[in-house]
Amino acid sequence: MNSKYILIINGEPNSIFLEIFFKALKKKKFKNPIILISSKKIIELQMRYLNFKKKIRVLDFRKLNKYKLDNKSINLINVNYNQKRPFEKITTKSNNFISESFKLAIKIVKKYKIVNFINGPIVKKTFLQKKYLGITEYISKKFDIVNNAMLIYNKDLSVCPLTTHLPLKSVTRKVTKKNILDKTELINNFYKKRLNKKPKIAILGLNPHCESISKFNEDEKIIKPAIKQLNKKGFNVSGPFSADTFFIKKNRKKFDVVLGMYHDQVLTPIKTLYEYDAINITLGLPFIRISPDHGPNEKMLGKNLSNPTSLIQAIKFLDKS
Repeated sequence: MNSKYILIINGEPNSIFLEIFFKALKKKKFKNPIILISSKKIIELQMRYLNFKKKIRVLDFRKLNKYKLDNKSINLINVNYNQKRPFEKITTKSNNFISESFKLAIKIVKKYKIVNFINGPIVKKTFLQKKYLGITEYISKKFDIVNNAMLIYNKDLSVCPLTTHLPLKSVTRKVTKKNILDKTELINNFYKKRLNKKPKIAILGLNPHCESISKFNEDEKIIKPAIKQLNKKGFNVSGPFSADTFFIKKNRKKFDVVLGMYHDQVLTPIKTLYEYDAINITLGLPFIRISPDHGPNEKMLGKNLSNPTSLIQAIKFLDKS
């Protein structure tokens, strides 16, 4: 089996994913064969609706090493999903389909040593049902990985939240020296191994202006000592920086990555700056897992107006290897 193959999970069937997948195949030629895990029925329904034509080649996942694959057809591993219309309202109905898709993908990753993996958008509320903070944690659990990180990657500037989908009232409990050290090490290792560079990492403070009227100031007691220890270990780290002014142009051009203390502290500016030109990479897994940086976008279903840039960037990133 060619470990260069790119394995993609459809995710939520009633999302914009297949639309942008079709557009990506139309716009770009990718050298590494793509294998899609999805429903043949859903693909055919949405193809007709969106006026997209391409042959579908159904594969047996138990015989993947027997095939010679290219991207002239959609290389499909079929997971049955019973739906009569191209798009329906998102409910828990798709949970079994998504779960089976992930089980199959994990089996294939382990069996054939696949190192390139993309999943389409998942509705956390209906699928994860408060059992996991996000898909990053869901996939990490399947591989018994405790130390992981969510990197929103852009070639000019990437960001990583120390905490992901936590409510704000719970964030401070997770702002620990160990967490900062672990995330920074994951980021550094990824850049060195995958991009052949030692990244310049900026670390943001937790409190406004890195100041606090409380007796315990996390910026002074936790973040500064963590940065000091990281520099002693040879990491190229600076901070803590005040989040309100960090993302102005003259500051951000000095760094490769920004480690923030919570989800929206870094995801809001990165999405404002680069919109769809960023991809979500899970660090710490035994393979590269990427998710396009958008959700199911129920409001855009069937309109054929969705931007495929993030998925194109995700496939291009993996297609380099």
